[in-house]
Amino acid sequence: QVQLVESGGGLVQAGGSLRLSCAYSGRTFSSYSMGWFRQAPGKEREFVAAIAWSGVKIYYADSVKGRFTISRDNAKNTVYLQMNSLKPEDTAVYYCAAEAYRGVGWDLPLKPDYWGQGTQVTVSS
Repeated sequence: QVQLVESGGGLVQAGGSLRLSCAYSGRTFSSYSMGWFRQAPGKEREFVAAIAWSGVKIYYADSVKGRFTISRDNAKNTVYLQMNSLKPEDTAVYYCAAEAYRGVGWDLPLKPDYWGQGTQVTVSS
């Protein structure tokens, strides 16, 4: 059974930074492609960033490109989302997601098999 637990959310002023962490437990972490999604009040859940099981392919939503960085540490079974230059429109619940290995040619869209419970990020103006 795979479990994902996010942490690192909170309240920050515009222009500030936060680092989200997602701790993975279960089967071999290194075989899972990982991603972050977010959902603002009254809006649909949207893709933020993803990193392939190999760590070679990384993708970002246009809205966060250049400000957010996704990374993974397979030794710690953890994926991170470093968020810089935060804006009020980044306010949302951020969810970690995991997609099981389906072959060497992984690409977007990330198709999550597992989700975390979410962590709130609030950016004040």
